[in-house]
Amino acid sequence: MTDPQTWVALTYERWAELLTATPAATWDAPTLCDKWLVRHVVAHVTMPVRLSPQQFGAELAAAGGDFAVLSDTVAVRDASLPPDELLGQLRAPQLHEWLPPGGGEAGALNHAVIHSLDVTIALDRPPVAPREAVDTVLDLLAATDGTLFGVDVTGIRIEATDTAWSRGEGRVIRADSGSLVALLSGRTLPDGRKLPRI
Repeated sequence: MTDPQTWVALTYERWAELLTATPAATWDAPTLCDKWLVRHVVAHVTMPVRLSPQQFGAELAAAGGDFAVLSDTVAVRDASLPPDELLGQLRAPQLHEWLPPGGGEAGALNHAVIHSLDVTIALDRPPVAPREAVDTVLDLLAATDGTLFGVDVTGIRIEATDTAWSRGEGRVIRADSGSLVALLSGRTLPDGRKLPRI
């Protein structure tokens, strides 16, 4: 199996290539992340390039220890950075090698793949993450029965339309693998489909 960090690096590199090749207005397009535009999602995932551990600690303290508040604050603030600067951070080896505290390689892969899908699905573009990376994250999320992102898959059978992958029994939900990752991550697809919350 390929090193997950190689998949992470490829995902960020291809994401940067996609944004480089699209109109400037793409940066202000909505994503699957509630209230976040493309620029907010990119500012969020590139946070490890801009913040040292000490700066992160200070930001977290200012947010009252609430990581969700910290994420939103930094994303909104740093989304105003020039696109070329954010693209450079997407390509930075520091980001490609970053491991989330307590999350390890699996956490880094989840972060890269899920947030890249937040953008590509909303833009109706193919995933920038390698096929194997999307499949691996789908397996990781399914193994938690949706609890990682607070979705309820009780009585639901999830089937991929682009592979033979499936999980569960009951009411059938079919979508491509990337969209299934988004659903298991608590996102609402552009067609309005979403999984119930726990």
